[in-house]
Amino acid sequence: MKETDQTDILYISYYWPPSGGPGVQRGLKFCKYMPQFGVRPTVLTVDEKQASYPLLDETFSQEVPEGLQVYRTATSEPFEYYKKLSGKKEIPYSGFANQQSKDTLVDKLFKFVRGNLFIPDARVGWNKHAIRKADELLQGGKYKAIVTTSPPHSTQLIGLKLKQKYNLPWIADLRDPWTNIHYYDQLYHTPLAKRLDEKYERQVLEQADAIIVTSEDTKRLFLNKPASIDGRKIHVIPNGYDGADFVYQSKPPKNEFVITYTGTITEQYNIDVFLKVLAHMLTVHSEINYKLRFVGKVSEGIKKRIEKAGVLGITEFIPYVPHQEAIKYMMESTVLFLAIADVENVYANVPGKLFEYLASNKPIIALGPVHSDMDRIIDECGAGRLFHYTAYDLMLDHMNQWSKAWKINPNLDLPYINHSRFSRESLTEELAKVIKKLVKK
Repeated sequence: MKETDQTDILYISYYWPPSGGPGVQRGLKFCKYMPQFGVRPTVLTVDEKQASYPLLDETFSQEVPEGLQVYRTATSEPFEYYKKLSGKKEIPYSGFANQQSKDTLVDKLFKFVRGNLFIPDARVGWNKHAIRKADELLQGGKYKAIVTTSPPHSTQLIGLKLKQKYNLPWIADLRDPWTNIHYYDQLYHTPLAKRLDEKYERQVLEQADAIIVTSEDTKRLFLNKPASIDGRKIHVIPNGYDGADFVYQSKPPKNEFVITYTGTITEQYNIDVFLKVLAHMLTVHSEINYKLRFVGKVSEGIKKRIEKAGVLGITEFIPYVPHQEAIKYMMESTVLFLAIADVENVYANVPGKLFEYLASNKPIIALGPVHSDMDRIIDECGAGRLFHYTAYDLMLDHMNQWSKAWKINPNLDLPYINHSRFSRESLTEELAKVIKKLVKK
């Protein structure tokens, strides 16, 4: 693609390397592949020395494309006060996976403050700094469109302000629901705070020229809002996988049946039926060395359920590791376990790790609502099976079949999974089409 054929855009994201976690990967991969499709991004993000990142992954910094312009700004956020006053060293994860299973009075106070004094979220203090820098960058007329990605959803208010000021095409990429996110009620919003948050959400949905969401159900959630939204401007571009990340060969262990879960898991994830099935497998197939492995942050509530189910002795807990190392653990597994929170609006939840699970060609056993987007994707790709949170007998039969097959051949890898449409390149091409169409108009 010639330099003169490139459409320059300003890509605004709070999360950027060296931030870790799944959120940063979406923007990083988009910016990696955009130039192939005629779009040249410039990134506006927060100064990593001042940012409030729950997770760090220095390996992502190595993936930032050479020549990509990245501008960083200062920020004003309350998390340093949070750590000093609460005595905690960690920034809260989304879903509060690194918090206690039961809130202390101090926890409740901080959540109340976060939910009512920092709307829509506690990173809103970055906005004034980002807008000031964006004003500088947009003066020259170089940029033909703006893309904002969230969470934090406060970033969308940056896009809203710039849209009102410069009237450039604005694409709002919402990786998660906003006021329907599964932990929203934990923030103790007052009615006034909730109305203000809903107002911001409605303004973004109405005024953005295009809205990108990660699942069909998230699109339905937004279309059901009391707002004037043209459904044609909402585009579903899911998360995906980057084939370049899969540098490790598959090595399923021969002497262990290893079930691996990667990522964050909290007590809102109802995995009791799976734990019960696994406990039963230990008695039915006592000759098999089962191992349940969690790679990432596991809440104390989940650890207590594992102990109660009687499978703590075969469970391995590995703290958060760099992305490449997490993929290595996946490739050294027999099967992969996936679950989504058992909460309202869960149909809209399609975890980013699902697509990397698909790329691993490992069988997937998942827990969630049947007929959801995640269920449909797993079924269409022939990648395993999703079970409802209460489907004990069905899951037991499935695990029994896998266990019998493992005795014959411990390599249960799938011969072929049709997942190419979820490659980061294919998904970036879709985004580039949306951007170029808006710019052309």
